[in-house]
Amino acid sequence: MPQVQKKSGGQAAQALGRSRGGFTTKIHIVVDALGNPLRLRLTAGQVHDITQAAMLLNGLKANFVIADRGYAAQSLIDQITESGATAVIPPHQRAKLKREYDRWLYRERHLVECFINKVKHFRRVFSRFDKLAQRYAGFVAFASVLIWLR
Repeated sequence: MPQVQKKSGGQAAQALGRSRGGFTTKIHIVVDALGNPLRLRLTAGQVHDITQAAMLLNGLKANFVIADRGYAAQSLIDQITESGATAVIPPHQRAKLKREYDRWLYRERHLVECFINKVKHFRRVFSRFDKLAQRYAGFVAFASVLIWLR
């Protein structure tokens, strides 16, 4: 029996998926040095963060790219270095070769976490009432602009 294509594209097309926390959507965000949003993407809850990093960083000009250990893959480090930026990403705990990084500059990573915390103050963002990913992304972008204008 042929598989019927759903009108909305199914769960994966609508950035819905299962993760440890349940049925969720991940918001991947790039912020500037002041914590203002530059780019965002939505994926299903089970999608790993590093899968979106290359697309989010493509074409951005920066001196430093600060990220957590989840982004410590050598391919991403090489992409950041080729773009002319310095990667401030701690190595994985089990890495054979420990890479050096600026620990003081790494402390600025909290800007992303603070921004996500501000966005999730909007009830429509944290509870995801929207069925379609496009509408949800639109409201997340709108909430980002409201935060940026504060």
